[in-house]
Amino acid sequence: MEILRARDMGFCFGVRRAVEMMEQSAQEVGPVISLGSIVHNPQVVERLRQRGVDVARSLDELADASLPVAITAHGVGPDVVAELERRGLDVIDTTCPIVVRSQMWAKRLADEGYAVIIFGDPNHKEVRGVLGWTKGRGYAVPREEDLEHLPEDLPHKLGVLSQTTHHASHFARFVQRLIETRLDRISELRVVNTLCNATTNQQVAARELAQEVELMIVVGGRESANTRHLAEVCQEEGVETYHVESAAELRPEWFTGKERVGVTGGASTPDFAIDQVVERIRELAAS
Repeated sequence: MEILRARDMGFCFGVRRAVEMMEQSAQEVGPVISLGSIVHNPQVVERLRQRGVDVARSLDELADASLPVAITAHGVGPDVVAELERRGLDVIDTTCPIVVRSQMWAKRLADEGYAVIIFGDPNHKEVRGVLGWTKGRGYAVPREEDLEHLPEDLPHKLGVLSQTTHHASHFARFVQRLIETRLDRISELRVVNTLCNATTNQQVAARELAQEVELMIVVGGRESANTRHLAEVCQEEGVETYHVESAAELRPEWFTGKERVGVTGGASTPDFAIDQVVERIRELAAS
């Protein structure tokens, strides 16, 4: 069996930067509390915990005001920043620069009188943070079909952003559907491309590899949006695809009769997790 890796996969710049910042802080100043999971990958979270980075699920869990608090790569809204400052906490801001750009565009558009439409999951931490910068003028819409649920009395000026991990083609269709369904109620439309190039490149690489193999294994956290999108990209190519968090989830029957297997990993997936999956596939192929 031939095992092929995607040419672009694994830790993106933003995740690698966040992990390194937290590791360095824990090494230099001692224990650190991360406000929410550092990234949507349980292996990374556990590895950082062993190095002194614990996780608080909310502000209410920040009982120890003596420890530095890290804002994760997904970012937060201004209300959270203000509360951390009010408590006098030492803050380590590891927000991905691509996400910061989305936040600043959300704020700018809201300040200029636009209603801000965000193509993204309203329950995703990044999207919740970006919404916070719209000062109540933002709306998260997870699918293009959900555009019909937007309020009828929206301002006639609309700004459109995307969750950074979405497919470019899906964002384009979303904007097209918005124009088709609401053009008569829009006097001005501003579309800002807030997609992450690293994520887009990984999706392109996954799609290319999916066209060359009989089976795709996508490695990454269940809660990772960009990893789920990678699996969707592969499925769109018609290839049998499985999303796993670790090598332990691989099933021998998946590989029966397969000669070419592709492997890719999300932007929050560490190299060691991908290596373990590849090694386990080799073991299954040899058995």
